[in-house]
Amino acid sequence: MKNTNLINSRKSKGLTQEQLAHIVGCKGRQAVSNWENGYSTPPLAIALKVAEVLEKDVAFLFGHKVQETHTNSA
Repeated sequence: MKNTNLINSRKSKGLTQEQLAHIVGCKGRQAVSNWENGYSTPPLAIALKVAEVLEKDVAFLFGHKVQETHTNSA
C-alpha cells in the first residue's frame, strides 16, 4: 500500500527521492522508493531524520511500522 503521507510530504518540500535519500544518509533513492511503495520501512534512526527533514511526525509518516533497529544487541 502506498505511503501517501510520505510521498506528499516529500513533494511539498520540493525534494526528489534521491535528494531525500542523500539528506538522511541512504545510498540511493531505492530506499525512499521502497518506503513510499510500502515494501519496507526505515530503521528508527533514519525515520527520525526523515521526519525532521520533512517537518512531520514519525507516526504520521510511517504509522507504527518503523523498525526499532537492524539487529538486537541484547
